[in-house]
Amino acid sequence: MMDEVAVFAGGCFWCTEAVFLQLQGVKSVESGYTGGQTVNPTYKQVCGGDTGHAEAIRITFDPAEIAFSDLLDVFFATHDPTQLNRQGNDIGTQYRSAIFPQDEEQEAEAHAAIKRAQADHLQPIVTTIEPKSDWYPAEDYHQDYWAGEGQSNAYCLAVIPPKLAKLKSKFGARLSEEPQPS
Repeated sequence: MMDEVAVFAGGCFWCTEAVFLQLQGVKSVESGYTGGQTVNPTYKQVCGGDTGHAEAIRITFDPAEIAFSDLLDVFFATHDPTQLNRQGNDIGTQYRSAIFPQDEEQEAEAHAAIKRAQADHLQPIVTTIEPKSDWYPAEDYHQDYWAGEGQSNAYCLAVIPPKLAKLKSKFGARLSEEPQPS
């Protein structure tokens, strides 16, 4: 079976990247930008909120080891899909909760995952399902951020460990022995 790609936006890409790198079957996670109108945007442009892009991650995974539906369940469990255009203190459309299906099958699974996730939340899920869009990798210093600079970044130290604890608690059997580099 060939590797597949999943693209999710769930707030700061440093924080979502750190989660998915822990999973068995995930080959790589790349931070980047998608869903906007500016060609080859920079981090500064995306953070300004005018490009229409979301900070997102592109996950390359082996579907024989982990299903797209499992990735979706992790996605919904490790960010707040009820916050419109924000995650915690990160505010703006660039921090929206969104899924960018790569094909019709992923789109159908995304709709099903939203229904499953809604059962776990009192507030409505606001995660959008958006069309596959051009992908722009983030600048090199954003890649595998948690493993490097992120562990001395106060923001990351406040946000990422609780996400990793939730991942371990809910999906411990799916964790890789050795987190994958980006």
